[in-house]
Amino acid sequence: MTEPPFVPRERLFEKQQFFQSIHKHTYLKGPMDKITSVAIPAALAATSIALIAQGIYNMSHGIGKKE
Repeated sequence: MTEPPFVPRERLFEKQQFFQSIHKHTYLKGPMDKITSVAIPAALAATSIALIAQGIYNMSHGIGKKE
């Protein structure tokens, strides 16, 4: 008794041909991979830099101190 495959064999061959024909880095081969490996880390870096700059500004001007 064998299980049917999750993906049809023809679709699997199409995906293999697609990924083998692209000459990019392996982590940027999919259509949505630019979002997960470029945009999200860039947004996190920009946010952290902005928060660090705000903290330095607040410390240098004495804003937000507890009494």
